Amino acid sequence: MYIRFLDGPVEVTTHRLSEEVAVNYSPDGRIVGIEILDASAVVFSPGQEGRIEVENLTPVPA
Repeated sequence: MYIRFLDGPVEVTTHRLSEEVAVNYSPDGRIVGIEILDASAVVFSPGQEGRIEVENLTPVPA
């Protein structure tokens, strides 16, 4: 699953939060998008709450 926050083509820097989650930043530090690999397994696993929490996102220098 990819959640995109900015439209149009943008050069990005990727910061991996885990094996399954990556955040893409624009050169000016804005979050372009968040990628969640195997999102249905991560979010909807049996016995898991159906949510994802992202905390402490900080801009990554280009």
